Amino acid sequence: MKITNEILYVGVNDHRVDLFEGQYDVPNGMAYNSYVIIDDKIAVMDTVDRNFGKQWLGSIENVLAGRKPDYLIVQHMEPDHSANIRAFAEVYPEAEIVGNAKTFNMIANFFEDFDIEARKVVVADGGTLSLGRHELTFVFAPMVHWPEVMVTYDSYEKVLFSADGFGKFGALDVDEEWDCEARRYYFGIVGKYGPQVQALLKKAAGLDIQTICPLHGPVLKENLGHYIGLYNTWSAYEIESDGIVIAYTSVYGNTKKAVELLAEKLKKRGCPKVSIHDLARDDMAEAVEDAFRYGKLVLATTTYNAGIFPHMRDFIEHLTERAYQKRTVAIIENGSWAPMAAKVIKGMFEGSKDITFADPVVTIKSAVKRENIERLDALADELCMDYIARSEEMVNKNDMTALFKIGYGLYVVTCNDGEKDNGLIVNTVTQVSNGPDRIAVNISKANYSHDVIKRTGKMNVNCLSIDAPFSLFQRFGFHSGRDADKFYDGVNCRSGNGLSFIDKYINAFISLKVDSYVDMGSHGMFICSITEARVINDKESMTYAYYQANVKPKPETEGKKGWVCKVCGYVYEGDELPDDFICPLCKHGAADFERIE
Repeated sequence: MKITNEILYVGVNDHRVDLFEGQYDVPNGMAYNSYVIIDDKIAVMDTVDRNFGKQWLGSIENVLAGRKPDYLIVQHMEPDHSANIRAFAEVYPEAEIVGNAKTFNMIANFFEDFDIEARKVVVADGGTLSLGRHELTFVFAPMVHWPEVMVTYDSYEKVLFSADGFGKFGALDVDEEWDCEARRYYFGIVGKYGPQVQALLKKAAGLDIQTICPLHGPVLKENLGHYIGLYNTWSAYEIESDGIVIAYTSVYGNTKKAVELLAEKLKKRGCPKVSIHDLARDDMAEAVEDAFRYGKLVLATTTYNAGIFPHMRDFIEHLTERAYQKRTVAIIENGSWAPMAAKVIKGMFEGSKDITFADPVVTIKSAVKRENIERLDALADELCMDYIARSEEMVNKNDMTALFKIGYGLYVVTCNDGEKDNGLIVNTVTQVSNGPDRIAVNISKANYSHDVIKRTGKMNVNCLSIDAPFSLFQRFGFHSGRDADKFYDGVNCRSGNGLSFIDKYINAFISLKVDSYVDMGSHGMFICSITEARVINDKESMTYAYYQANVKPKPETEGKKGWVCKVCGYVYEGDELPDDFICPLCKHGAADFERIE
């Protein structure tokens, strides 16, 4: 198989394996990928599982048509990729072995009496290897997900050889959706190492990548933004999809009945997806995958030996050891005489970050009774508050408590120019009167949205909550709607005025009609009446101070002299900052820079 004219695939499909790494069910097998780069010199990228050594060596011989490889590049030492290093070295005694210092330490661990000292090429982070036209750069990726891992960038073909990154379960001769099996693979195998993956993504952001060649799963050439975006979401532990996961254990069926009742109540309240897992019977890896995919998790279990049912304990441990965070967790406990499950579950999450426990806890004593159904209704109301707020049929569109979300905060103002939706970050939204209620919004004249709103006379103010990630500020604040489509992934929700509103990371939105306009020099003030107001949830509002302290990445100013952007952290190195300087990242001017002390 050709990746390009000079990069060829020599991997294998394994349909004999039933459990990958001894625990993950792989009904469609596995692919162990290896590649050959043919240039003035020839490099082979990684080996394959030990059961396919002869097949792999035969494929290399066929594609080289009489030529011999000069290098074997070892990116990752897990045996499904490194098992045939010795076999390769014996067949090609003149080839050199390329790796980093940790790679060679592990080779010594895996292979006894294997002397390759004279053939070692030890590379550094950022080191290069020239094959001729193909210039390879090695980027270390420690703990993604072993300490010796590195990835390789080919600047000539613009190919990233990504080691286990962007891999998935399943052989290449099976046609299946990438997202599902890649997600299960990621959270099962790599999920604990989100910060390390984030660090690698930042390194890769400066590369022009047109093809990704992973060690498992298909070569990725189309829509790379989709795959990179998912990896960014997963590794930042952000919520990928709206929905609620219910994971349960049930001994005699009573807890299961409560789960079934709750699921129906959630669906009736507009929950877009309810995913239910019987932990004693279903694939544990799929339950873990869903828990990380969706933003809300219901744990329903019995008290067992003064603790919780073993399958539930296993499930929670799978989550916590993978750094489960930024989620809402609800609890249904059952116990005939001394219910303990809620206490035990909350204790198991004590070390987890940003876990919000939903209220109420539903406590069942043996069988489901009327009082339990009432509490299930209350729990469904709590869990579906934001879904109800997005529903045209169920929402209160005149909930003026939305005005309580306004403070010295940060907001996304959305509008539409007649062809596309747009949005920008603002920090000046004020209630200026009541009876009737009026809102003032200040927007810089330099912003495209200013001109759109002045022409169309309408906007939506989205009140950001404290869970809004930095990526949202990058999307809406770091480039102009004149040049960029800020809703490149589509609009999920619209209000009655036809404008978009953000479907996550807000606690309210207010639709406004412009009544008058005041020229403020650099800014324009829009005095508006309210046409719609919805409360989405009860999360705290994002203030400017909270953004500065907790959301915006700390700028890397150590050892540098110059100026730093207070908005995005960009560092301008120089004694004097030009008065007309514009930040290349967030497009803010010199007034938003401060000197590095």
